[in-house]
This record gives sequence, C-alpha cells and structure tokens, in this order.
Amino acid sequence: MIVPVILSGGEGRRLWPLSSPTRPKQFLTLTGEETLLQQTVRRLIDPSMFAPPIIIGGADQRFLIAEQLRAGGLTAGRIVVEPMGRNTGPALAVGALLAVETDPEALILSAHADHAIPDPVAFRETVALGVPAAETGRVVLFGVKPTFAATGYGYIEPGAAIDQAAREVVRFIEKPGAEAAAALLQGGCLWNSGLFLMRAASLIAELERHEPAVLAAARAAISAGAKDADFLRLDPVEFGKAPSISIDHAVMERTSNAAVVAAAFAWSDIGSWSSVWEAQSRDEHGNAVRGPVVLEEARGCLVFTDGPKIAAYGVSDLIIVATAERLLVLPRHEDQRVRDLAGKADKA
Repeated sequence: MIVPVILSGGEGRRLWPLSSPTRPKQFLTLTGEETLLQQTVRRLIDPSMFAPPIIIGGADQRFLIAEQLRAGGLTAGRIVVEPMGRNTGPALAVGALLAVETDPEALILSAHADHAIPDPVAFRETVALGVPAAETGRVVLFGVKPTFAATGYGYIEPGAAIDQAAREVVRFIEKPGAEAAAALLQGGCLWNSGLFLMRAASLIAELERHEPAVLAAARAAISAGAKDADFLRLDPVEFGKAPSISIDHAVMERTSNAAVVAAAFAWSDIGSWSSVWEAQSRDEHGNAVRGPVVLEEARGCLVFTDGPKIAAYGVSDLIIVATAERLLVLPRHEDQRVRDLAGKADKA
C-alpha cells in the first residue's frame, strides 16, 4: 500500500486577496466545485492502491482541515499539526516516520494540498508506473511534460532508462530565465511537479545521510507530541529544532538514487492568478469569471468576486479579484507582483 503524505502548510500570499495565512489557497474553491484540499484527498481514494492519507498542516489550519474533510465526506488516517512551519523537509520526515510505524515496507507519496490535477484516473495510472522503481529503493519523481516555457517552475532533465517508465535524473534546473526555459522545453526536460514516490525507509535513510538534524528533530517531535482528539500535535520545542529546508534541497538534489517518470496528466501548482485563469473554463473571449460579474468588450480577463458586483468594459488581460474588504487589479502578466502588493496593502 502507498501512504499519501499530504502537505497542507502553505500561507497563500500569492493569491491575495482571496487567500490569506489563516485561509490559504488549498482551502479555497478555485478549480471545480471542491476546494483544492478536497480534490487532493479525493484523487487519493483507491483502497486497492492507497492507505488513508497522513495530512500535515499548521496549527491555524487544523480545524479547517477537519471541517473540509467532513464536508466532503472524506477521511484521513491521521492529521498532524505543525507548531510552526519548517518547510517540506521536516514535514515529510514526520510523514515517513509515521508510515514506517505501521508498515516498515510502506511506500509514501508526497502530495501538495494546493495543486490542481484535473484527471484523477491518469494521476493514479502514472503513480502506478513509478512503483517498480520505488520498490527497488529509488526516489521516483513525477515530471510533467511542459506546455510552455515556464520560468516559475523547476525542471528535471531525464537520462537513461531504468525500466519501461522510469529514467535516471541527469540534473535539476530551478526556475530558469525565459531563454533557458525555451531551450529546456526543446530539450525534452520536464517540469518538477513536487510529487514523488519512495519507500518511507529510503527517505529516512536519505535524511540520515544528508540532513540528520531534520530527522532527529522530527523523531523527537513525534515522541514528545500529544494526541488531541483526531490530531497529533508535534512538540513545538523539538520540532522547532529542525532546520527549515525543502525536501528538494535536503534530499532530491543530493541523492544518487533519483528517477523520474513522465506524468500522463495535466498539472498546475496554482501558484499565481494567471495559473488560476489557465485552469478555468473560459468564454469565447478568453474571460474567466466567478460571482456577480458583467463584462462587455473584455478579453483575456480573470474576474473573481466574493460579494461586490463587478462590471468592466473595454479591458483586456486583467486580473480583478474582490472580497468584502479588499480589491486587486493588475495586468495578468504582472501577477508575480501580488505577494509584494499584498504586504503593502495590508500595512496601509
């Protein structure tokens, strides 16, 4: 059985004003009728393939997670509460340690609660392709075939074949410039989806080799943690000793056992308002709307409102997002400025 470890610790600043640190994007309905968290858990429901997931999130999110599971008729094997964010390395160390408690041979699948994967069947089929390599001790990453020369994603360069689906990893390339991204696209490189599959014991061994302080802190935080209703609360003193490091820097870019499987599914990290626009159904003029919106002579716009009625005429390629208290307006191609704008607006 594969134990999904769902990471739900993001702060959601890039989708301001709709998202916030207390209600980040995984808890929002952005693509489809369910929240991103609910969609993530639902595509991991297959009792022939997956065990109930371990969901790891922040202290401020614990009741949101439980409520969204209840509302969606979904269940988790365990909800783990982080007393503070320490990045994905310590979080996945906790997930691996909990998985081996139940099954020393368990495979774990890392999954981000705030990513969009619209085809759950293709997703599960792709994960199954990575199982043979993972069972031999490989760290199997799932690379998405690029649809454009993205500069906001990391890339993986595949190498020699390991089996029918998996290939060796030649190198990782982190967020290249436009010219380099175009060359990587032409060279057959894949987007790094942040999804990976491996034996829990293999991840523990990799952390012991490369980041023993991360593993020691995770182990101590579990041991000194407290069970609270349906939650496991990690001990704040012990967990706070963990270096804040991503799993990419801690293990993926340093292991000699990495493999990559090309994903047969569409994927987005929903990391910007442009990616939200791309994930929507759009009208014949390329506009995506949600809420009470009237558009005339508008093209290529994303207009979301949580209440105020919005009317726009003669505009193109804009992002307009409104809540009861905040309004964001900017060109779609400038959406990487949202995090900075959010900080300034909240202080104004």
